[in-house]
Amino acid sequence: MTMDVYFDNSATTVVDPEVRDLMIRVMQEDYGNAASLHKKGVDAERYVRRAKEQIAATLKCEPKQIYFTSGGTESNNWALIGAAFANRRAGTHLITTLVEHPSVKNTMKFLEENGFTVTWLSVDEDGLVSAEEVRDALRPDTILVSVMQVNNEIGALEPVKEIGEMLHRVRPDVLFHVDAIQAYGKYGIYPKKQYIDLLSVSGHKLHGPKGIGFLYIADRVKIRPLIYGGGQQKGLRSGTENVPGEAGLGLAAEKAYRNLDENTGKMREVKERMIEGLSGIPGTHMNGRTGADSAPHILSCSFDGVRSEVLLHALEERGIYVSSGSACASSHPSEINTLMGIGLPKERQEGTLRFSFCDENTVEEADYVLEALREVLPVLRRFTRR
Repeated sequence: MTMDVYFDNSATTVVDPEVRDLMIRVMQEDYGNAASLHKKGVDAERYVRRAKEQIAATLKCEPKQIYFTSGGTESNNWALIGAAFANRRAGTHLITTLVEHPSVKNTMKFLEENGFTVTWLSVDEDGLVSAEEVRDALRPDTILVSVMQVNNEIGALEPVKEIGEMLHRVRPDVLFHVDAIQAYGKYGIYPKKQYIDLLSVSGHKLHGPKGIGFLYIADRVKIRPLIYGGGQQKGLRSGTENVPGEAGLGLAAEKAYRNLDENTGKMREVKERMIEGLSGIPGTHMNGRTGADSAPHILSCSFDGVRSEVLLHALEERGIYVSSGSACASSHPSEINTLMGIGLPKERQEGTLRFSFCDENTVEEADYVLEALREVLPVLRRFTRR
């Protein structure tokens, strides 16, 4: 029996039905501009305020510290560029890792081109950087450190708590940015307790809508706007509020944390079923850690003797949707992907798939995917050898 299995939830998730219904109501009934002074505007502004309250409750922070953006990429760009230029007089040295998302790496590259110096920290075979390595990279002119919480390619769980505590102890003047786009909705994140100054989140990774995200900004942070205009969001992020998107993100965040342990438990169960099954298939290699010290929803696996794109489409013909983890040539640190960063041989990079799960996935789906792999891999490998 053919199933439709979506194991690409780190790319995007399906919108929750309650979130969808709320957004439709806002678009069709409460469609006012949140900056307008009449009742329609006041009603719209109420949704914005409610969404900030819902998100702030999940982070144990204040609603005034939440600023809505168009998504994770803008949040990362704004955090890095806005903070770097606002604090330039204090220094021009930034620290990040070789395995960050392109929205961080390419932003750092832009800052390098504009007079800043970036230290690119390498990672170990599990994709991890240590708080000690960050500490050793600090300089008198360091103004910002940026480390993702969960790696989007292999699910490595970076030690952001330890890094935050180290910075608070050793260099409290240095700002700490965390890309939490793959972590928010899967882990409890408390910026004040973890000494995080800037935190980036995207809505469509947790059953919310695309085109909406937020940036948490601690009170102490000096930051410049990226977008200028009518002065919305305290003049830091101008533009007409995306009220339907903001309302949808607020509800999605509330629901994700209302059932956090249950949801992550479901993801972990599917991941463990996949690991168990993949371990019995010859010529397969899991990348990075796979236990409780890795993300519950991401699994990277390399398959000997087959290219990832070919295997991806063979699975697609059976109604299975996953991501490839192909490599690319590198002439700059911003162009090194995670598989290269952990030292994976080129042939394994070219045969890597990423399976990523959500709370709606089941072990039955995992069994279906495993059976499909057992069927297609021998055929594809024979074809490749010819």
